[in-house]
Amino acid sequence: MLGVSLAFGLTVLTMAYAIGHISGCHLNPAVSLGLWAGGRFASKDLVPYIVSQVLGGIVAGGVLYVIASGKAGFDVSAGFASNGYGEHSPGGYSLLAALVIEIVMTMMFLLVILGATDKRAPQGFAPMAIGLCLTLIHLISIPVTNTSVNPARSTAVAVFVGDWAVAQLWLFWVAPIAGALLGAVIDRFVVGRQG
Repeated sequence: MLGVSLAFGLTVLTMAYAIGHISGCHLNPAVSLGLWAGGRFASKDLVPYIVSQVLGGIVAGGVLYVIASGKAGFDVSAGFASNGYGEHSPGGYSLLAALVIEIVMTMMFLLVILGATDKRAPQGFAPMAIGLCLTLIHLISIPVTNTSVNPARSTAVAVFVGDWAVAQLWLFWVAPIAGALLGAVIDRFVVGRQG
């Protein structure tokens, strides 16, 4: 689990440095919605970004599927890193537990993103803070839901698994979006940042 968590965190960190100056490294529909709610993202860009994020995730999921299916004994029905609750949670956690952890983790992720990218924050360190935060999120929530906090990531593997993964996908859109919007509200009205 530590290896997977570090891999996700380092991937985000390196991608933020690589494409942050081009697109803000928006790879997550919940984050884009949270940044919009926080006054940091233009309304006109929201739908094109979300469509691109989901399509990019599905393409990446396809690449992973091709690689994983190249090993003897691969069985996509085993889950293919899909997010789940109940019998599909790695630790057998309930729907309520999955909902709460995804909302809280995404809320915290957005608070870190908004804080680290604030114009008053030290420049050039945001990718490190964001990558480390995502590593911690994975360490905490992989046992509960296999960690989403990103609807595009959840969709990307669920479409290959089908069945239960698609049936439970709604939670991994609703909870991260709710968490991101909550994070934006806390940032604007409690922390007091205005963009």
